[in-house]
Amino acid sequence: MTKLVVNVAIALLFHQSKVLVGWRNAEQHQGNKYEFPGGKIEQGETPEQACRREVFEEVGIGIQDWHIFDVISHAYDDVIVNLHLFHAKVETAYLEEIQKPWTWYTRDQLLELNFPKANQTILQRLFWQHFIKISEHLSEIEALNTNYLMYWRVNSLEHDDIQYLMQLDEALLKRLIVNISIWQQLPQSLQSQIFTIHFKQSQVMQAQPQDLNMNVRCIAACHDLVSLDRAQKLGFEAVFLSPVLATQSHPDTKTLGWEIFESLAKESAIPVFALGGLKPEDLAKAQQHHAYGVAGISAF
Repeated sequence: MTKLVVNVAIALLFHQSKVLVGWRNAEQHQGNKYEFPGGKIEQGETPEQACRREVFEEVGIGIQDWHIFDVISHAYDDVIVNLHLFHAKVETAYLEEIQKPWTWYTRDQLLELNFPKANQTILQRLFWQHFIKISEHLSEIEALNTNYLMYWRVNSLEHDDIQYLMQLDEALLKRLIVNISIWQQLPQSLQSQIFTIHFKQSQVMQAQPQDLNMNVRCIAACHDLVSLDRAQKLGFEAVFLSPVLATQSHPDTKTLGWEIFESLAKESAIPVFALGGLKPEDLAKAQQHHAYGVAGISAF
């Protein structure tokens, strides 16, 4: 028996790195579970048009600027659901217009909520570990704490590097971050397993929306308001913001300091990782200044 195929548009709405979530009534398909805003794509609609319409009808706000997040297909016992996912920033001015019972949840809290099975891939992508180690040594990924991601910061790719990467299991590759220039040199089999791509600030300023691959997460390196704004407008899912404090390797580099860092981070709709002169034990202080997490080299 051929299963019914349903195309659904889903909206991931972000504000200060939190995500808007609702509740499915018992009489709905996959009822008594949490949900993201969205609904069926009507005849003659594009997925993005359906997403915009559903958010206006269900949430009560009109958002024009959307970014493609992913397309996920999931087979239930009775139906195949194709989820067309988009994400957008919710400005502070819209907050009072949001209808109840939609509620903002932190990304950590999302993992504790009961969502339909089709949403599990979305939750894995929305959640970021709070620590990112930066290293030139690829082998350090194998000793990495499970609460960490690792950005492998190199300027070139050697043949032995590819062989080493191909021997790593999928769980480790999912915690590895590589720069876009390195990722583009990898065979497709490895590209599909690496979960997060890094863009330097210069690459962010030159990038176009189509340069962000929708099958992986993209994190941007930013040093000022201009680059941070551009990263969000392009659809990046997280940013490094640096340097917060002076570092031993670059003692003369002008720093942001906590006051400027906070003024930038609190306006970001996506997770901001504080970088520069920080240690893992600085996480609580960084979060008091609106950071999502911390990143570093020697102290990590």
